[in-house]
Amino acid sequence: MPEVVVVTGGTAGVGRATVREFVRAGANVAILARGQDRIDAAVAEVEAMGGRALGLSVDVSDNDAVEAAAERIERELGPIDIWVNNAFAGIFSTFMDMSDEEYRRVTDVTYLGQVHGTRAALRRMLPRNRGVIVLVGSALAYRGIPLQSAYCGAKHAIQGFLDSIRPELEYRRSKVHVTMVQLPAMNTPQFDWARAHIRNKPRPVGRIYQPEVAARAIRFAAQVRRKEVWVGYTTVEAICADELASSLVDDYLAATGVESQSSAEPIEADRKDNLFEPVPGDFAAHGRFDEQAHETSWQMWLNRNRAAIGVAALTAGIGWLLAKRRD
Repeated sequence: MPEVVVVTGGTAGVGRATVREFVRAGANVAILARGQDRIDAAVAEVEAMGGRALGLSVDVSDNDAVEAAAERIERELGPIDIWVNNAFAGIFSTFMDMSDEEYRRVTDVTYLGQVHGTRAALRRMLPRNRGVIVLVGSALAYRGIPLQSAYCGAKHAIQGFLDSIRPELEYRRSKVHVTMVQLPAMNTPQFDWARAHIRNKPRPVGRIYQPEVAARAIRFAAQVRRKEVWVGYTTVEAICADELASSLVDDYLAATGVESQSSAEPIEADRKDNLFEPVPGDFAAHGRFDEQAHETSWQMWLNRNRAAIGVAALTAGIGWLLAKRRD
């Protein structure tokens, strides 16, 4: 039977690319998102690929709505095998320029949305003693940056959530697996629709990757039983730098972190954002940074093949030792 995969925020950016990735692998996919235009477009795309999709209009900050969606998915597609918590909301603003309502909204969607999705998935997976839940995180789950305190705080919270629920599952001797994928800067439409209290259009920081890189990593994480999958060398760099020299990273970000997230183009006066209501239209997976974005990650290639690389290194080492002994 085809796997049943749920992708929240599955109509754009990393979510849209992830839907395509699982459909190519033969899965039936449930797409949870806001914005009927994009839901219809994503479902039509899946069907054009020869797959089966169920598109549901759901705000993941609403626990009851997520639970109702999970019930309908199992009724129409079958038992959920993989649940990908990808939906998020963001805002580019200094902390003091954000309202309490804006900050709470980012937290409700980005953090509690993943909590609600995990709870709905576990209610169904635990009795069956199987299934995988993928939490979509970021290098910013470890290293916060200026202008994104609400988003970084939510991703940090997801990291702590993962650390808590994994031992609980192990205590129950459950075979349900929960993992987290830490992403680098991605070329997605979020930079054109995230709310922004800055003068110029926001942009990603550092090396930019295409959303397909993230989608492949998410599917990989659903196949292997690792606690975390780090994607891109910049993610490794950010996490390790914060661990080794957090105060120095603070100083560096104080000097560069604000300007590096602003492009040269001013924000349009009539710009619409998706913080509280979806922006109309189908934005698909890619943002406006195609010319700068990388389609592959050598770090992820090493990550996927680390067992084979380890065996090759061990074999080479043994061969070298035997050769030395013969000498």
